[in-house]
Amino acid sequence: MATIAHTSRLKRALLRELLKRVSRLFYTTLVVVPASVRDQVSLSYLFARAADTIADTDLIDRPQRLRFLQQFRGQFTEDQVRWEEVRAIQTALIPRQINLAERVLLEKLEDCFRLYLDFSVEDRARVRRLMTTLTNGMEMDLTGFPGDSSRQLTAVKTMEDLDRYTYYVAGCVGEFWTDLMCGHLPSLARWNVTDMARIGVRFGKGLQLTNILKDLSRDLQRGRCYVPEPMLREVGLAPTDLLKKDVLPAFRPVLRRLVAVAMEHLDQGWLYTMAIPRREVRLRLACMWPILSAGETLRLVLSSPDLLDPMVTLKISRGQVYRLMALTTLTGACGYVASAYWGRLRKQIV
Repeated sequence: MATIAHTSRLKRALLRELLKRVSRLFYTTLVVVPASVRDQVSLSYLFARAADTIADTDLIDRPQRLRFLQQFRGQFTEDQVRWEEVRAIQTALIPRQINLAERVLLEKLEDCFRLYLDFSVEDRARVRRLMTTLTNGMEMDLTGFPGDSSRQLTAVKTMEDLDRYTYYVAGCVGEFWTDLMCGHLPSLARWNVTDMARIGVRFGKGLQLTNILKDLSRDLQRGRCYVPEPMLREVGLAPTDLLKKDVLPAFRPVLRRLVAVAMEHLDQGWLYTMAIPRREVRLRLACMWPILSAGETLRLVLSSPDLLDPMVTLKISRGQVYRLMALTTLTGACGYVASAYWGRLRKQIV
């Protein structure tokens, strides 16, 4: 028993160190995730980052990236790992990683899968459902956008395509999160998992749409326009027009519509958060922080004169993040205080 406990501690230490390297921000906020689900959330995040790294390794041609991504997804189609395929991914991609954190993540990919195999049958099934869905969004990127630069700029075809994409890359995380929490936290025993997962999907979509709007100019330079083409035509614009900074006034009606959609999703996320029992302070904070940060980001997106300038990075300040974290933490994730903050914030946006 002592040997098993020692091995478990070593694996958790590896997981923490890897998270610190890959995303210090995620590692910092992980402290509020309930301890009983922290490993599952952490490892799922690392798997998602690994899949994203595979899809975005530009030094490998697109068909090969798609093949490796499908190989990676294949590890989650059954309750077993095909180690030779994992090693093939590592052999092909590790030498081509310029980003040190991504290189280390791929080097430790086998260790990640060994940690995954230590999970319960139920938790492995949850991770499999997440990863087989989430990688569909990355496949959409590889097949829907033919190039990697603004010279081959392509837009998503319809609002339905954008909605499906946000489900694949983030909405499904809301399903995973809900199922995982309900499976481990007795305080959520009264939740209807199906209904709350549906709201969780909206929560995830809102966060992803916020990221899309924040990173709009950067994605345009990579050949990706996530603004549906019909919405642009309605205001007399084509996707390539968004490469010009001076078209921002003409684009603003479309921007406001997309921000409104994001806010509708985030409002559902807020209802989700308020449904968490008050004694689950950590879980409430883990949901409050991304919603409030997304709201501050959307306010910045709407007010920025540089939204279409690829040289400008839109990001709320670290001070803003710390203030909202301090406010919600010091008040014990009080619904009244946090809802007042959210209410004031949303009035400035919609």
